[in-house]
Amino acid sequence: MTARVAERPTVRERGRATDVAGVLVLGSCVLWALVCASGRDARPEGVVLAVLAVGAGYAVGRIVGTLLPVAAAAAAALGLLGLVLFPGDGVPGAVDAAVPMGRTGASAALLALAAGAACCAAAAAGPGPLRTALRALAVAAVGAAAVLGSAVGLIASLGVLLCSLAAVRMRRRVLGLAGLALAAGLVVGGSWAVATDALPQGPADSAEGLLTGHRVLLWRDAVAMVRQDPLLGVGPDRFGELSPTAQQTLYADGKPHSAALQQAAEQGVPGVVLLGAAYGWLLWGLASSPRPTSVVLTAGATLAALAVVASVGNALSFTPVTVAAGLLAGLATAREPAATSTGPDDAEP
Repeated sequence: MTARVAERPTVRERGRATDVAGVLVLGSCVLWALVCASGRDARPEGVVLAVLAVGAGYAVGRIVGTLLPVAAAAAAALGLLGLVLFPGDGVPGAVDAAVPMGRTGASAALLALAAGAACCAAAAAGPGPLRTALRALAVAAVGAAAVLGSAVGLIASLGVLLCSLAAVRMRRRVLGLAGLALAAGLVVGGSWAVATDALPQGPADSAEGLLTGHRVLLWRDAVAMVRQDPLLGVGPDRFGELSPTAQQTLYADGKPHSAALQQAAEQGVPGVVLLGAAYGWLLWGLASSPRPTSVVLTAGATLAALAVVASVGNALSFTPVTVAAGLLAGLATAREPAATSTGPDDAEP
């Protein structure tokens, strides 16, 4: 009993530190977008909306995750799956099929987030029929990706499910989160290598075949903009009007379909650093979360899958995706209910 009492203040102290860091990082993202837009015909509203969506989702997740950790995560999974299967106006699934890349990125991200939320609920639930049902919900997200023909969504949601099953046996969450961050970083680095034509001929041809030549041309336009102004970029939401490839495409959506390259093109190198800092802040919150390690690593795998999808698609431009990402992070970092004791797995970072 004495050990448990001694651990709880440490967890609360870390929680305050991560919350302060989150406010600083998200506030800096908004401030830098406004700086990059000043004096130009730029539109920073999209960045501000995305930051607000992440912050709002995170706050809601922290609240409902403390009150109803299993039910809230299960409801989030059902809601996200419903957005993909029964789309309406203004949600990603309703995007015109003539713009396949945007739809693919958003749908794949929502499917991965739905699988992650279901797996988090299963990890938080005790052994029994409820956990089995929640894992079946995650399997349903994987099946939905297969039925919809979303190869990216299938890989992402299946990867989240497998990582969640493996997380049950892991005890060192920091090591697991570091591995997930490394995997996401390698994908981001690979996209930059493709965009700058830094790969050998064979791998470059294979990557271009998987990504499509059109996407690679968009990425190379983004690199050209970074070289033009590496500090401030060309301004938020100006890629479409300055990209020759986007201008020559009939159904272009004005995005380079890579979050990191879009940040670099529109907000310079500091924009990429801030995007990485936001991801790092979420991982820090997970590392110091009082939730069980299985829940933490499942959420970390889901965010890593989202980072991978966003590195090769346009996922983060859709508000439901950013809200869901913040919500999942909030659920996985919420306080334990007052009646729940802190066990060894909860205290192990």
